[in-house]
Amino acid sequence: MPTARLAHLTLAAALWAVWPAPVAHAQVQLPALGDSVSGDMDILAEKRLGERIMRELRRDPDFLDDPTLSEYIDALWQPLLAAARARGDIDTDIDRHYGWDTFQVQDRSVNAFALPGGHVGINLGLIGMTATSDELASVLAHELTHVTQRHIARGMANSARQSTASMAAMILGLIVASRARSADAAQAVIMGSQAAAIQGQINFTREMEREADRIGLQLMTTAGFAPGGMAAMFEKLEANGRLNDNNLYPYLRSHPLTIERISEARLRMQGSAATRTPTLVWHALMQARAKALMDRSDTALQRLQAQAAPGAPVADLPRLAQLYMAGLASMLLRDFDKAESAIQSGLTLATQRFAQEPAARRAFMLLKLELPVQQGKPRGTLVAALADLGGDRSRPALLARAQLALVWQRAGDPAATPVLRSSLEDLQTWVVEHRNDALAWQMMSQVADGQGLRLRALRAGAEAAAAGGDVLGAVERFRTAQQIAREDPASDYVETSVIQSRLRELEAERRKMMAEARGERVD
Repeated sequence: MPTARLAHLTLAAALWAVWPAPVAHAQVQLPALGDSVSGDMDILAEKRLGERIMRELRRDPDFLDDPTLSEYIDALWQPLLAAARARGDIDTDIDRHYGWDTFQVQDRSVNAFALPGGHVGINLGLIGMTATSDELASVLAHELTHVTQRHIARGMANSARQSTASMAAMILGLIVASRARSADAAQAVIMGSQAAAIQGQINFTREMEREADRIGLQLMTTAGFAPGGMAAMFEKLEANGRLNDNNLYPYLRSHPLTIERISEARLRMQGSAATRTPTLVWHALMQARAKALMDRSDTALQRLQAQAAPGAPVADLPRLAQLYMAGLASMLLRDFDKAESAIQSGLTLATQRFAQEPAARRAFMLLKLELPVQQGKPRGTLVAALADLGGDRSRPALLARAQLALVWQRAGDPAATPVLRSSLEDLQTWVVEHRNDALAWQMMSQVADGQGLRLRALRAGAEAAAAGGDVLGAVERFRTAQQIAREDPASDYVETSVIQSRLRELEAERRKMMAEARGERVD
């Protein structure tokens, strides 16, 4: 086990130790929460609980924000959110305070989970086993329903007297235990009859699961997804879990699948039809990306690389996905010649056989732009590389454009300077609307530093830390930036004012965190 993973497991196990008295459980469920309504766990308390959990999760080396995958998941998530708002499932207070974001976990087990405050995690293994966007959307809709119906807060009713830190520790312990590769590891985390009792309090009841099925299916239909995706996902999970569980299907244990639930999903879909155009090609390529990223061992990557060898299946969608997997796997193996060959073959196939599906060519173009970044050296000219992006203003394109300019700048290409300048402006516009985008802030910091804008780079780096949940690190960076601004009479007044304002906000947040750590109630 990697040292970073072991350290994180140790941290979570230590956090879990706030619950005393030993008892062993062989299988552990994710925090599937829900029962009676709680008057104590209000919206702001739930928001703070979710933020505390996310701060810890972002430190996990398997926490992932892959821009290409995130863009695809968001394309499914946003219509579901819009449907929930249209149906009245999300009231004004919840909408304003919750995060409503998704993230990926670099783990090959089939799992997804909802957290307090509107955060939903999706394991790459789950993305990798879905055959259609409708199947993946059904999981997102189910987990979103757990959030909108406030199952989490309702399940915390009996534990509301505990501090936010204690509840965060409990949920983190459950998440870590669910990812353990053995029963012994799970037992090492869950170590008490009181812990077991609390786990029992917060497990989603069968009624809450039925509610998530029913409302989730309605959300799918309102959002235009094929309702059959939920039943198909249930059947696939049940079949795969029954034949070959071996700890890779924790979603089955936290969301028990019964013949009754599968039948109900089939019955509810009758008379409904999809109104959204299926994204078969885009899903197949993102499924391929998830498969390549979820297990980065040499053996797994070499197996994916070999699938694109000559003599593989005919030129169709599976072949396109194989080429994408092989290109990314080869890149991760640092076998750049094979990566370039697979990507070029994929581009050719996308152009010839999938000309009516722009997502196919775009996916390979974005993958191609990862090559010089992984290599750390440019091939050809920056102008030629940027031509692949055209007028694409999406998040993956903005980040790719900035990364490429930095690569070419390090190689001494003067053409990188105007690109860096425009990238800085584009990223600044982006983060105004997406303040919590840690990756964009981090890239903005690197671009500003590449232009010699030290104060701006420090501020962006501080915002990246804050968006990533590292409040203490953000405060230290803002203090450094404030000191530099004071010492430089020519420093930008607006930038200095923003730094001072944000420092005050984050110092207040730090005081709240310290009060929570002491077990004090924070309003």
